[in-house]
Amino acid sequence: MKTVKISALSAAILLSSFASTGAWSAKSETVAIGLAGPLTGPSARIGKDLENGAQLAIDDINKQHPTIGGKAVTFRLQSEDDQSDPRTAVAVAQRLVDSGVAGVVGHWNTGTSIPAARVYHDAGIAQVAPVATGHAYTRQGFDTSFRVMGHDDDGGQFAGQYAVNTLKAKRIAVIDDRTAFGQGLADEFIKSLEAQGVKIVDRQYVDDKTVDFSAVLTAIRSKNADLIFFGGVDSQAAPLARRIKQLGMNATLMGAGGFVSQTFLQLAQKEGEGVVALEPGLPVEQMPGGKAFEQEYQSRYHTHIELHAPFAYDATRVLVAAMEKADSVDPAEYLPVLRAISYSGVTGQIAFDNEGNLKSPSFTVYKVVDGKWQPQTVLGGTKTK
Repeated sequence: MKTVKISALSAAILLSSFASTGAWSAKSETVAIGLAGPLTGPSARIGKDLENGAQLAIDDINKQHPTIGGKAVTFRLQSEDDQSDPRTAVAVAQRLVDSGVAGVVGHWNTGTSIPAARVYHDAGIAQVAPVATGHAYTRQGFDTSFRVMGHDDDGGQFAGQYAVNTLKAKRIAVIDDRTAFGQGLADEFIKSLEAQGVKIVDRQYVDDKTVDFSAVLTAIRSKNADLIFFGGVDSQAAPLARRIKQLGMNATLMGAGGFVSQTFLQLAQKEGEGVVALEPGLPVEQMPGGKAFEQEYQSRYHTHIELHAPFAYDATRVLVAAMEKADSVDPAEYLPVLRAISYSGVTGQIAFDNEGNLKSPSFTVYKVVDGKWQPQTVLGGTKTK
C-alpha cells in the first residue's frame, strides 16, 4: 500500500481552500423564507406572480452577501401551494412551520391568510402578507401578522367616494362572491355610500365559482342601476363585464382589488372597455422603484407583471431587512424590529401600525381605455410617518 504524506503547511493550505470556497465552513448558514399562495388552479397566474417577485427579492438579497449573527447567510425561497383554499392553507402553513422557515411571505387572499395566521402565530414566526386586504386578517390580534398594502376598510371607503363624487353614480347595485375578501369589501363599499346618504338599489350574491351572471344581472337590470360594484377578482369580473354588455346594460362595472390584471383584459376582451377598478398601491410607473423592478422582472421572466409581484418583492425584502437589523434570524429577536421598521421599498415606504397594517397606504383608480388599464387618479397615501 502506498502512503500519501501531507505536510502541516499543505494541510493548512488545503483546509483554507475548503473554507474560502465555501465547501467547508462553520460560519455559513442557509435560511429558508416561506412563500404561500395559489400555484395551481384558477388563480395560479397570481400565485406564480407572487413567487416570481419573492424570488427576485431573494436573489437580490443574496447578491449582497448578507452576514447575520456573525455568519454568512444564503437565503432560499420555499414555495408551497395553498390552491387559494382555506383548509389547504392551514396544512401548508403547518408544513412551512415544521420545515423550519424563518418567516413567511403569504398568503394571497384574505380567506387563506386568516386561518393560516394562527398557525404562524402559535409557532412565533412572522407572516408578511403581500396582498391579503381584508381588515379581519390583522384584527385577530396576532403580533406576527403584517401586510404591505392597504386594507379593504380604506379601499371600500375610497371606492364609494369615487363612485358618487367622480362617476356621479345615482343608482348603485352590489354583487359579492361571499368570500372573506369579496363580502368584506362589498360591506365597506356600502358603508361608504351610506355615509354619503346613498342607498343601494339592489344587492346580489354569487359564489367564487360562478361564471354565468345572467340571473343576478337580470334582477339588477330591472332596478335600472347605473353602476354595479363587484366584490370579487378578475377571473369572475371578466365574464361579468362581458355579460353586462351582452345584455345591453348601460351600467358601469366597478371593483376594488383583484381586477387590474392582464388576465382580466384577455378574458373580457372588448367588453372590458370602460370598467373601473380601485387597486391598493401606486401604479408601477409611479412606485419609487417600479420602473427598475419592472425591467428586472421582464428580463428575468420574459412576461409582464401580472398583478402583485412588486408587493411580494417588498414583503420579502422588509422581512429580511428586519432580520439584518436585529442581527438574528430568530423570530423572537427580529419580530420587535419588524414591528417598528421603516423601510424604503419598491412600492413605497413601509411601516406598520399597531395591528400590522401598512401605514398611510395609497390606492389607485384604473379604467380600461383602448384595451389597457390606465391609471386615473391616486387616493390616500398623503400622510408620512
